Amino acid sequence: MPQGFDPASLSRGRITYLPVVPGRVEFAAEVRRVVLDLKPRVVAVELPGKLKKSFLRAVGRLPEMSVVMYPDPADDDRVIYIPVEPADPFTEAVRSALEIEVEVLFIEPDHVDRPHISDSYPDTYSIQRIGFEPYVEAYRLHRGAPSDEVSRHAAAMAWKLQGTDPEASMLVVVALNMLHPLLDAMEVPQDEPAPPRMTGAVELINPHPECLVEICTEYPYLQDRYEFHRLGAGNQGLIDKPRVQMALLRDAEKKYTESTGDKIVYWQRRLIAKYSRNLASSSASLVCGAFDLAVAARSIVDDNYGYEVWQTANRYPAQQTDCELETVNLSGEEIWLNTKKVRIRRRLPRPKQRLKSTGIKPRKKEKFAGEWAMQTSGLMMCSYPPEDLVIEDYGRFLKRKAKSLLSEDRARVEPFTTSILDGIDIRETIRNWHQRKIYVRQLDRVASDVGAVAVIFDEDKENRYNYMTTWLGEHQNESDMAFYSTDPFDNVVGPGIGRGEYGGFLLTLPPRRMIDVWTDPDYEFAETKPERLLLAALDYSVERYVVYVAARAPRSVFRSLANRMNRTIVFIPLGQLSPTRLKRLRAVHVLDSYERRDTAKDYIW
Repeated sequence: MPQGFDPASLSRGRITYLPVVPGRVEFAAEVRRVVLDLKPRVVAVELPGKLKKSFLRAVGRLPEMSVVMYPDPADDDRVIYIPVEPADPFTEAVRSALEIEVEVLFIEPDHVDRPHISDSYPDTYSIQRIGFEPYVEAYRLHRGAPSDEVSRHAAAMAWKLQGTDPEASMLVVVALNMLHPLLDAMEVPQDEPAPPRMTGAVELINPHPECLVEICTEYPYLQDRYEFHRLGAGNQGLIDKPRVQMALLRDAEKKYTESTGDKIVYWQRRLIAKYSRNLASSSASLVCGAFDLAVAARSIVDDNYGYEVWQTANRYPAQQTDCELETVNLSGEEIWLNTKKVRIRRRLPRPKQRLKSTGIKPRKKEKFAGEWAMQTSGLMMCSYPPEDLVIEDYGRFLKRKAKSLLSEDRARVEPFTTSILDGIDIRETIRNWHQRKIYVRQLDRVASDVGAVAVIFDEDKENRYNYMTTWLGEHQNESDMAFYSTDPFDNVVGPGIGRGEYGGFLLTLPPRRMIDVWTDPDYEFAETKPERLLLAALDYSVERYVVYVAARAPRSVFRSLANRMNRTIVFIPLGQLSPTRLKRLRAVHVLDSYERRDTAKDYIW
């Protein structure tokens, strides 16, 4: 052994070993950096020699992806597919070697089974934080003992390397879990391996653009970003996966808004981030993939948004259907084992559903543009009673929900003795099933009632909701209301009838007590419109508990202020409520006189 030899080093004389995780973009970027820095005379890759001709042709077609296919000698009915994608480190090694015009050597034996494929690796995104070398060293320290199959595989590759030019500098790109078996095999001369078992013809096909997200290791949207950065960024080609995912979700959001007319709001984005993070954690990953992103989008928003996220993840402009190769629409089951499925049902408006019988009176329209705006006096304003009933009903629902949450927080769980109290606690019973005891729950009834209710749909950071007003209840069962919305008379839908969209509102009983919230100097402490509504809710509530519905909880100073006023804020996250029902609540119609109420039903939908 040479003096000063370091067994931890990846350089052994003229040979430099570069271990990689197959199919991962972080290692593809590292491979390109090393090839361009070292400029070796030979780049050796762990790929079967019989695939060399087809693989080189596929690399020449990049950035358009290809799939190498050949029959399985062990099973005549089975075909083996190898996608050639830009973000794969082996593909990048061959591609970069061809760019600097050096020799490419395929060292893997032509066997069917590739024993390293089934190995699991830590999430490669960690390289972005700890670096390439610590990642490799951590894996090397915790590696397991190689199997006999892996050792034979490594010996065959070592025989190939030992037969190369002894004077030529070489970079060997090898799978991470094959590194030490290959290093051990290179220490002794190897015999020529058994003849190859691959007998069928190797073919090259063009995958259809619609199937890429199923067959690629990294989703196509990410690979398109890598393809853009690999040349422009040079040695700094590593891209940040979370930022790419944020861009993917934004692009999908635009398509979702175009197709449905709905918008994604702040609290939904935040819940998608948390849900996708939890999905990644459940699979021992740091960053989720396209499948988990689509599941999170479908679960938090709806199937339409899940579909747009999946389609955006599949976006890869370089892929075409017209080329010299046969275009085939492959499925994930044909390429990979243990695939997962998600069912997405798009719900889009259909023309047939919008057809009406001739007996239904059509909605009234303006005879000329601006006709209804000319009939708006602007002398007074009032609400539309059917909408008032809906808002009041939802306010009562939120009060009941708040009391339920308060009771749940005060619940006591104890072993069953003589009474089941308020019911059996299934979770605690299962948790302590080894004790062979049944646990029951006792709810602590809330003595005080719930007073004011504040609902915040949008915090209005962009100052979009510039219409702010206060309404007094017209009878004893109608709440006083303060709200901010878009200007209703920017969207006139009938004579003297304007349609706006709530940003947030406050309800409080009994009525006819509220002065204008938006000009009250007592609330100058508030920094935003939601905070002003919350201050008014604490001020006007005649009961101890105040409901605050929003995407995020109020600042801690408001809880201290509430305690000083002998009030308690019950925070309900907006994401816990039905998005369909919230969407129906957001429309607000303002009439310019009480007389408009008789005809408003002909114009309001």
